[in-house]
Amino acid sequence: MDAAGGGGNARLGSGARPEPEAPDEADALTEPDALTEPDALPELDALPEPEVWTESDALPESDGATPAPHDPGPATGAPSEPRTGVAALSPRYQVGAALALAVVAVAVCVHIGMIFLHVAPSNTVTKKHGKAIEEWIYPEFEQNWKLFAPNPLQQNIAVQVRAQVRAGGEVRTTGWYDLSAEDGRAIDGNLLPSHVDQNLLRRSWDFFAATHGADNRPVGIRGALSETYLRRIVVLRLDRDGAAGRDGVLDSVQVRTSTTNVRPPEWSGEQISQKPVYRVLPWWSVPADEAEGAVK
Repeated sequence: MDAAGGGGNARLGSGARPEPEAPDEADALTEPDALTEPDALPELDALPEPEVWTESDALPESDGATPAPHDPGPATGAPSEPRTGVAALSPRYQVGAALALAVVAVAVCVHIGMIFLHVAPSNTVTKKHGKAIEEWIYPEFEQNWKLFAPNPLQQNIAVQVRAQVRAGGEVRTTGWYDLSAEDGRAIDGNLLPSHVDQNLLRRSWDFFAATHGADNRPVGIRGALSETYLRRIVVLRLDRDGAAGRDGVLDSVQVRTSTTNVRPPEWSGEQISQKPVYRVLPWWSVPADEAEGAVK
């Protein structure tokens, strides 16, 4: 028996696998079977039903309106939004638009610079290019500070003119034409009034008054120039109003001003005269070229 036993051990040591031992029958009867236990299985009725999401649930209800299509979001390769404005133009027109905007920008900068130099104190630039600045400003872009002066204008000055007309060997005198009133009617109610209507006649009278004394005689070398300037303006205005008629010719003109005080507000209690004060200038002969309308 020992030899047999030794022989058996020798066979196991030679690499043969031992046979598994059979489980004890008593232990198998006492161990609970987890797969056959009814309490370990979940109840099918207690499991929640999976929620089914549909695309219509995400859209708001509407009264018969067609629901908006679902936006899947940006996708690779989707077409871009159409371009608008200058970007929608062809390259050639884009270049043209850019050049036009550049020209407008330069013009605006030049205009602002001219106005600045006009109202700025005298400096090296204004002394050298003063004539060019005045030609740019007058008469359309004139600037003054009379509204903000310590003593603003408190008088209305109307420029009036009458003429002697020669027709058929006879000379007749017209009535007074209120040129300032004509300018006022042209400005009143006009959203874009002309600076010519606002400033041309007024500036010509200011020029005359600044170069003449109270006796209407020239003071300084610019007196004769101011007379010629004012005379030509009133002659053109009379010609526009048809003062000479169809066959008449302007022989001479006479200018006067009517000055009245601005009526004070009722609450001030100030009492001032409303009677006009006239300043009458001498008669000026009209040269033949001006009388025939050659000066425009």
